Amino acid sequence: MSRKLQIAEGETSRTACARAMLRTGVDEKTDELLPVSVLAERVGWTVDLVSGMVGALTAEHWNAADVDVLASGEDAGGRKLPSNAWMALRRLGWTVAALEGVKVNDRIVRMAQEQAGRTLRSAKWRADLTAGVLAAWPADPAKRTVGEWDAVRDAVPGGQHLPSNEHDRMPVDVFEVESAPKAARMLLLSACDGQQAAIERGDEPGRALLRLQLPTRPDPASYRDWTWVACPITLPPTIPAGAVLHLPTLRIHQGKVRADLAYTHVVPKTQRTGHTVALGADWGLNTLLSAGAARLHHDGRITVLGAGGMFRADGVLAKQHRLRRESE
Repeated sequence: MSRKLQIAEGETSRTACARAMLRTGVDEKTDELLPVSVLAERVGWTVDLVSGMVGALTAEHWNAADVDVLASGEDAGGRKLPSNAWMALRRLGWTVAALEGVKVNDRIVRMAQEQAGRTLRSAKWRADLTAGVLAAWPADPAKRTVGEWDAVRDAVPGGQHLPSNEHDRMPVDVFEVESAPKAARMLLLSACDGQQAAIERGDEPGRALLRLQLPTRPDPASYRDWTWVACPITLPPTIPAGAVLHLPTLRIHQGKVRADLAYTHVVPKTQRTGHTVALGADWGLNTLLSAGAARLHHDGRITVLGAGGMFRADGVLAKQHRLRRESE
């Protein structure tokens, strides 16, 4: 399958994601057909190996100094860190290994480093927000003045968008009040290469084949305990026929293997002028959000596309009021 898109003038590429399901697989070593339960079990063993390393690596670097280093984008020598989280962690020398007696290849470690790196990078905003709140902590934390809120916003990067609803006792540090987050049970195959996983389109339209190495036991002791498994995928209709497929993220949900399948496809370039369709949205008190589309015709007429849409929280609010009355 070609990994390059043919982009013409006036076009550009866009990457999106769609959900698919792995319903079966074939063990290429034994030619055994794996039902969904066995496939989910073997994927689950891999998830357990990865999430265990993710938890250990995240906990080891769950502190302000390491998060600041990773978020700075530079290593100790002043070189720019790679954009891929697993490569950035390796540049910094942050490594992790499987449990003693368990054998995994380097790509399994990559997935763990990628997931841990993304988690640590995302913690930077919470750390800066907490530092800004601490720097401008008021005398009466239950009732901030306008000036005190302005001081908080000035102390937080991007704090001009901070709403005025932070009030509580002063924490010591975000990394002391928050323990290291739990590792999500998933496989970021995007951090791998062909030695661990590969995906290509099938012979039939709307079909693809995902090949990946999975363990044959929960505690693989050698590389012989890993085999290649071929999993056919039925592509969602939202994926164009000419889109380039990327390695998905796998998750276990209710005993089934779900795949968040990323793909890149060709779309028209966005123009500053010349649009004939517009979307309008409005916030309201009775209706939280209302939206509708309109089209501008060549003769200057504007017509509505469909009946529009709205979000109403009546059902949720009714349940909230009912629970409040019952508790009273």
